[in-house]
Amino acid sequence: MTLPSGIGNRLLAALPAADFDLLAPELETVALERDSVVSQAGDQTEHLFFPHSGAISVMVDMANGQTVASAAIGREGAVGTLSVLGPSPVAVTAIVRAAGTASRIPASRFHTAFGRSPAIRHAVQIHFKAMLIQFQIGGACNALHPVQARMARWLLQLRDRIDDDVLPLTQEALSQILGVRRPTVTLLMRNLRASGAIRSERRGEIEIDQLRLAEAACECRDTMRLELEDIFSTNLA
Repeated sequence: MTLPSGIGNRLLAALPAADFDLLAPELETVALERDSVVSQAGDQTEHLFFPHSGAISVMVDMANGQTVASAAIGREGAVGTLSVLGPSPVAVTAIVRAAGTASRIPASRFHTAFGRSPAIRHAVQIHFKAMLIQFQIGGACNALHPVQARMARWLLQLRDRIDDDVLPLTQEALSQILGVRRPTVTLLMRNLRASGAIRSERRGEIEIDQLRLAEAACECRDTMRLELEDIFSTNLA
């Protein structure tokens, strides 16, 4: 079984056929349902997920119940790869924001293939680099940039992963992603609608104007996108 290059998950598609075949017997295609939790902070990793479509946000859960997103994952990445470093509770929660599909594999099976295949280890290292870029730039962005610019960045990051100007997001989901109260999101949405960056907001969907929204976003969106594309194009070509 081989995965054609350019189709499905980018990490899996980059593997040589012999290395992909180490994973293939254990891979199953599963639905990523919107708002479902694919990895819960505090749990052990039982499965790894390699999205083919859709988008997942990586959430940090605080002791007081607040949350904030630290990274976004689409078909370029995976959920659960840190488990290759050894057994330990998951530190973050991964929530599906846009429905899609993924290849799922038991963690124990992936770890076996990881130990046998330099190509799989290389793909995981590339994913680690990409996530580290998001954590570093995103951490600085959360600390230094206005919340409206951060919201515009997150909307564009989601748009980049699903390739659609209609985003399946509620204001409640945005408040969780940004770590702010719901009334703050309502005010920011009003501002972005007035500028034309958001064309419409229906129940559970936000339609954006990509160019105008980019004007409202901080530089972090473009910085992340260029850094990530450089990592993937250089190392997974």
